[in-house]
This record gives sequence, structure tokens and C-alpha cells, in this order.
Amino acid sequence: MNIKEYIESGIIESYVMDLASESEKAEFERNCAQYPELVAARRKFEENLEEYAARNAAFPPPEVKVKVLEAIGGSGPRMTTSSNPPKINAMQNEKIPVRSLGLMRLIAAASVILFLVMGWLYFQAKQQNSTLVNANNDLTNTNGRLKEKLDTTQNILDKIVKEQSESVGDPNATVVNMVGTKVAPKSSANIYWDSTSSSVYLVVRNMPKLPSDQQYQLWALIDGKPNDLGVFDGSGTDRNVILKMKNTKKAQAFAITIEKQGGSPSPTLEKMQSLGKATQTQ
Repeated sequence: MNIKEYIESGIIESYVMDLASESEKAEFERNCAQYPELVAARRKFEENLEEYAARNAAFPPPEVKVKVLEAIGGSGPRMTTSSNPPKINAMQNEKIPVRSLGLMRLIAAASVILFLVMGWLYFQAKQQNSTLVNANNDLTNTNGRLKEKLDTTQNILDKIVKEQSESVGDPNATVVNMVGTKVAPKSSANIYWDSTSSSVYLVVRNMPKLPSDQQYQLWALIDGKPNDLGVFDGSGTDRNVILKMKNTKKAQAFAITIEKQGGSPSPTLEKMQSLGKATQTQ
């Protein structure tokens, strides 16, 4: 027999805690008579259980002890003064196997298992709580970044509105409403243009997202000739965002076309998406 494997099989725990079958108990006792290391392992497990039980023992109050003694001998105090203490049958006690303490040891083992399970549940709850805290922090940071972008956009819009309000009657300041063409009737955008500073701002209202190899391109029509004012991506990333385009001092109209990625030196007129006329006196 491989005694090491036999010990590691859990037979000692089953025997001591009175969980083994009758045949397993008989076999264990025969093996104890043959293998001293098996006896030593059993004693070690018993000592560990008893040590745990002693550390976690709960002693009853004194009045319980008195009642128990009275129930056994009729009167607790008289028993302590008796000259004939009860005899203990030593032979009978010697015949009681170690497993006679099985119930107490079973309770102690169950307490250990319960302690381990509670520890594992606590660890799992702590890990889940840590995950939720991290997810909440990530969401808070994301919301913070979005708020910053919205605040920046709102500040730019407020500035433009203020500038437009202050320039009422100024022929050099205007807002150009870009409307859709027959090719793209739903396309729309606004141009905020100040010919004094030559600044041109574009606000995309409705421009469908384009394939990755294409972009929208803004043009200023000056004396019948198109001038490039820059490219943008449309509703995919630029919807309702203020875009600073290239400056222009003059323009009779503005137009938006679809071109290849990076822009084109001349507009593709059959792909014109929107058009808006400037009302300034040139």
C-alpha cells in the first residue's frame, strides 16, 4: 500500500469525523496497527481539531453547571462534599475509540468550512465592488470630457452670436444659409463670415457620413471662380460643431461638394451638396 496516497485520500478526516463507512473504519483501524505514520497523521488532525474547538469554545454560565449537577446527583453543593466520589470505569473509557468525539469534531470542521466560505464570499464581493467603482470612475471621466467639449462648443457659439449681434448694420458681417441641391436636398449647413477679418466658420447641420476615402470640401465662389476653403468629414464627427475654415476676403457664394480624401484643386460640380449666396456688397 502507498501509505502517503492513503493518508492524502481523506480517510483520516472521514474516520475522525465519523463520516466513514463501517468497512472503511475497519480497514483504517487495521492499517493503524500496521503503519505508525498513519497513527501520527490521525493524532495530528485530532489535535488540530481540538485546538480549534478550544480556541472557539463558549462556556455556559455558572448557573447551568449547578442545574446539571443537581440533575445528576440531586444537589450540586452536596456532591462537592461527598467522601465517596463517583467511580469512573477506566476500562470502559479505554475502549471508547477516538471517533466517540465525532459530533464535536464534525461541528468544529463545519465551522472551519463555514469560515472559509464566508471569507471567499467576502473576497468576491470586494472584487465586484472594486470593479463597479472603477467602471463608475471611467464613466465620470468620460462625462467630464464630453462636458468640456460641449462647453467649448457653446462658448464658440456664444461668441459668434455676440459678434453678430454687435455687428448689426455692419455690411461686412453675415450669416450664409447653405441649402441642399437636387443631388442632396436634405443637406444643410451655415456659414458665419466676417469679410473684415476674413474669418469663415462652418456649422454642419445635416451632411451624411461619407466613406473613408471621401470628404466634403467647402468652396468660395469669387468672380465666378471656386476657391478652396478646406475639407471636413460631415455628420460622422463634425455635426453641430463649429469648424474654422480657411479665410476669404471676398465671396459671392459658398458651395459644398464631395471630393476624394484630402480635397481636390477644383470642385466636382455633379456632386455639389449645398449652396448659399452671400448677401454682402462686394
